Amino acid sequence: MRNKRLVFVLAGALVFGLLAAVSVSKYLSSAQAFSGDMDKAAVAKIDIPVGQKIVAEQIAMIEFPHGSLPNGTFDSVDKLVGRVAVVNIAAREAITDSKLAVAGTAGGLSAVIPEGYRAMTVKVDEVVGISGFIQPGTLVDVVVVIDPTGVGVNGSNPISKIVLQNIKVLANGQNIDKPKDDREANAVRAVTLQVTPEQAEKLALASSEGKLQLVMRNSVDQDDATTTGVDKKSLLNGTHATPVPEPGAMKSEQPKVETKPVRPVTRTEKPKTQQQPQANQQPSAPRASVEMIEGAKKRSVDFP
Repeated sequence: MRNKRLVFVLAGALVFGLLAAVSVSKYLSSAQAFSGDMDKAAVAKIDIPVGQKIVAEQIAMIEFPHGSLPNGTFDSVDKLVGRVAVVNIAAREAITDSKLAVAGTAGGLSAVIPEGYRAMTVKVDEVVGISGFIQPGTLVDVVVVIDPTGVGVNGSNPISKIVLQNIKVLANGQNIDKPKDDREANAVRAVTLQVTPEQAEKLALASSEGKLQLVMRNSVDQDDATTTGVDKKSLLNGTHATPVPEPGAMKSEQPKVETKPVRPVTRTEKPKTQQQPQANQQPSAPRASVEMIEGAKKRSVDFP
């Protein structure tokens, strides 16, 4: 009996050992096949800010499953060294060609300027700079207050007019990187705007002949607003009250404002009213009268 039990135990151990060996062999073969179907791509070891040249110490090569990589990745560190980031690249994020400037571009602000555009700096103060909330990447409109007669801003009839719309802010002060907390204001004395050559000419004339005011707009609002400008006369005509939209509401979601035509007011003559007797005027006392009969006639005679 004992020999039979020992044989059964040895046979069972042999069977389980063979099963384990087969399972491990299959796992190793599948793992080897899976590792052979991997692609390497360059990722950022640390955060790479916009406008900075990439160095080898900032890059790591990581394996990804085949077919899971985004377009434009790099399979070598040497291809990335010296390239300039045009957006903020987070740590462990794959570095793609769309996040980099053209090879040979110098670092700094010039790397983030698109082809055909220019960077132009204008002076701002606490009011013009919207209390320091204008950050890199913000979209603004430029309003100028100017006297068309050439007398100056404090001349006879100055006007205010939007001269540039949907202008991107490249930098506030010497900072070209967007802060981590957009709710924190940063007081600066100058902002750099991204403009075309034609817009740069308008901005230069507006800043020298008038007073600038920046107006912040929603980053998804790309519509063009058509205005006629405002002078002293139209300013004093007043305006209608408009409903306040919800924060971040699109134009299609905002309540429509119905304007009623203003009817001209005409003067009408008031009807003449009869003069009422004065309160202190005494009524006349009744006079005495005597009724007289003369034959068939009857008449009344008043005595003074």
